[in-house]
Amino acid sequence: MNAIVFDGKVRLRQESVPEASGEALLRVLRSGICNTDLEITRGYHRYQGVLGHEFVARVEEAPDPAWIGKRVVGEINCACHDCDLCLDGRERHCRQRTVLGIVGRPGAMAEFCVLPMENLHEVPDEISDDESVFVEPLAAACEILEQIKIRPIDRIAVLGDGKLAQLIAQVLVGETDTLTLIGKHRNKLDFAAHMGAEVKFAEEVEQDLRRWAGSFDVVVEATGVPSGFQTALTLVRPRGILVMKSTYHENLRFDAAPLVVNEIQVVGSRCGPFDKALARLQRHEVHVLPLVSERYPLSRGEEAFRRAQEGGVLKVLLDHSG
Repeated sequence: MNAIVFDGKVRLRQESVPEASGEALLRVLRSGICNTDLEITRGYHRYQGVLGHEFVARVEEAPDPAWIGKRVVGEINCACHDCDLCLDGRERHCRQRTVLGIVGRPGAMAEFCVLPMENLHEVPDEISDDESVFVEPLAAACEILEQIKIRPIDRIAVLGDGKLAQLIAQVLVGETDTLTLIGKHRNKLDFAAHMGAEVKFAEEVEQDLRRWAGSFDVVVEATGVPSGFQTALTLVRPRGILVMKSTYHENLRFDAAPLVVNEIQVVGSRCGPFDKALARLQRHEVHVLPLVSERYPLSRGEEAFRRAQEGGVLKVLLDHSG
């Protein structure tokens, strides 16, 4: 089968069709390139192998025949169910977990991939294949509401204007009277404004940080670069909440004193509830298709990765049907 792999370089390569071995064999329909995939190519998690964890597929083989032919998305963390964290109900943090296309498990940028049955969620007919690719990152955006309580009076800032930041802004904009997205690209800021957010250019904020310092009750850091954390730390008010969404290969260096002096609560936030993401898409509460910048066939995956790294680009999708 064709697959997009990273072995020190992103390549289109022939791989063997994976054996299901008690899991579901999935024929992938679409996949998406996200910032984590790009960070893997820079050394994140030292992963090498088939890339990709945002996808929609049809079930080709399954231990439960009733699932065969269903269109599905899949949670990316695969748990052992035996460790202390699994037994405590925290399977996403399983000590022995594999993570699709990220840790110890071939990803979804291939004609086929495999996942445990428990990871699968059927996709309603109302949600298109392109929209379905966004379920995983949209679930990550929804996770913020699982972790912290937001009040209508809270002033919220989302740092970053990329794919995840745009989804976060759409999820949170209905929870507060004041949400500001801070980014670098006019087209991306225009879209966020259309979705109901106030928008600011990052350069404008950074040039006058003293004025903006402590302006927000909640700051979500989704820039994808280490420097975003220090900016977020400056913007959050004393005893405010800083939600950390970015992952990257580089080391993070920052002045930790304000965390202590201002008693800032830092919340790491990763994967989230697929059922709530699917429900939002089905109810048209979140609009994801305008976030698609380009579509490439799987056979042009190397070119797609180059395009995804260019400034101003949002989601690049891979079509596996050809």
